[in-house]
Amino acid sequence: TTGETQARWVKNAPLEDSEKIYHFTALACTLNEPEEGVAPTDARNRPDQRLMEQQNYPDANNMKVRLEEAQRARRRAREARIAAEGPSAKYQPKWFAKKECEITGEEIWRFTEEYWKCKETQNWDRCPKLYLEDEVEEDAT
Repeated sequence: TTGETQARWVKNAPLEDSEKIYHFTALACTLNEPEEGVAPTDARNRPDQRLMEQQNYPDANNMKVRLEEAQRARRRAREARIAAEGPSAKYQPKWFAKKECEITGEEIWRFTEEYWKCKETQNWDRCPKLYLEDEVEEDAT
């Protein structure tokens, strides 16, 4: 025999009217809630998601298209910079650095903890403009 069994996890009952919220759990519903003081690049600041949460699907879709076009333009500019300046112009992650794993010797990405310093001081100068903030304000009126 394998011995006595023990429950390690029990699923919570679905929320009332869960079919109206895509059968999300209470936890899933809180994951995208706005939080003060996070980086401007935090996905919770995506204006297309906010519009979708407000069930404004046409504007959400238009915003998503504009965000994706801006992202592609940034990538093309980065690729052109690399072609002109060489590998040293390659994109560098803001919060991670390549390190050697102490155990395997493999190259890994390790969190630098710098995010927490920037959050504490609210200095987000290193963050690119991703979400077209100026245009969002105009859309909101």
